[in-house]
Order: sequence, then C-alpha cells, then structure tokens
Amino acid sequence: MASIRQSGFGAYDAHQADSAAAQWKADKWMIAGTILMGTGVLGIIGLPMFFYGMHLQKLAARAGFSVRPLIVTLIGYLVIIDSALNSMGWTLDLFAHHTLINRVLTVGWGALFDGGYFWHYNELWVGGAGAPGEKAWEIALIPCLFCARLAAAIGLLQMKRWGQQWLIVTCWMGIIVWTGYNTNMTIFADVRYANIAFPVWGWWLYDIWYITPFLALPYLHTVNREIFSE
Repeated sequence: MASIRQSGFGAYDAHQADSAAAQWKADKWMIAGTILMGTGVLGIIGLPMFFYGMHLQKLAARAGFSVRPLIVTLIGYLVIIDSALNSMGWTLDLFAHHTLINRVLTVGWGALFDGGYFWHYNELWVGGAGAPGEKAWEIALIPCLFCARLAAAIGLLQMKRWGQQWLIVTCWMGIIVWTGYNTNMTIFADVRYANIAFPVWGWWLYDIWYITPFLALPYLHTVNREIFSE
C-alpha cells in the first residue's frame, strides 16, 4: 500500500514538473515576443513569437499538462505590453527628450498620430511634449499606475491571488485614465490632431491597446479565485 502511494505521489510530482517545463517553454517565446512588442518599434517581430508561444501552450494543454488558463495568459501579457509601451514612451519623453533616439521615434510618432509630440516639442521648461496636460499625466501615471500594472500582471501570470486582486485595482484606475486622457485629447484637438499624417482615426487605431481594462475586468471579477494561490 505504501509503495502504491509513493508511486502515486511520484507520478503527481513528475506531472507537475513536466507541466511547469511545458509552461516555461511556451512562456519563453511569449516573454520574448512581449518584450519586442513593448518597445513599439519591433512589434512586427514580436507578434509571431508571441503567437508561437500561445500555440505551444495550447499543445501542452491538449497533451494533458496542467498549464495556465489561456485567458489569464492573454490578459497578463496584454497588460504587460500596455504598461511597457506607456512606460517606455513616456519615460523617453520625460527624461530623454533631447536624445537622438527620442527625436527619431517619439517625435516621428508625433508627426504621424499625435501633434502634441511634434508641434512645439521641447519648448516647455521641462522639455518634451508641449501638449496641455501631457506632463502631468506622465509624472502621475508612470510610477503610480503602469509600474503597478506591470507588477500585477506578472503576479497574475504566476497565478498569484495578489496579482489578480491588484490587477482589478489597476484596471479600474485604467478606465479612469482612459476616460480622462481621451477627454484631454478631444478638448485640445487643435494641438493634438492638427497637420499630422493620421489624425483622429490614426489615434483610435493606436488607442486599441488601452481597452485592456474593459476586456479584463469582467473575467477578473467573475473568475473562481481558488485557482490562484496565496
């Protein structure tokens, strides 16, 4: 009887180890793809890598391994991409507005989608974007929201209960920010959308990344919390 129990525990441990290895194999591809997409510039390279990682996770689930739910994977990595895009872009504008890479990437992006990053750039005493209210959003949200969302998303991918709870908090914060920021964009449309390549419709194509709170909250509020560990 004892030998049967030991063999049962051994099979369970082996299954858990194989499941963790299969999840990590998929995660390596998704992490690499997410990092590339988070730069904003190398998204074309990162997207197929991310999809390949998702494919590996699906194969592992079909093979019977205990891997992370697919919806948790999608939400976690989308939030990381969202946080990375905002943190990297705004940090460049806030602290590196005179660098060559910022003048090429950020100002070039401004000329295409958002005139607040093109017209009168580097004319404020703090430098960077000259659009009304933009610096206040940057200073407030980089440390208070996007860093917290990044940490919460990592916790969610690790199936931690605190990750799920903090992602709920930061998603509600994200809805407030989405509403306020788009209101700011609309009020100052004469600065943000004037004489750029892709004005209002171009911004809304880019804005698709910021709807992740609307997509994540229904799941986060209804999921069985017992699937997450302490």
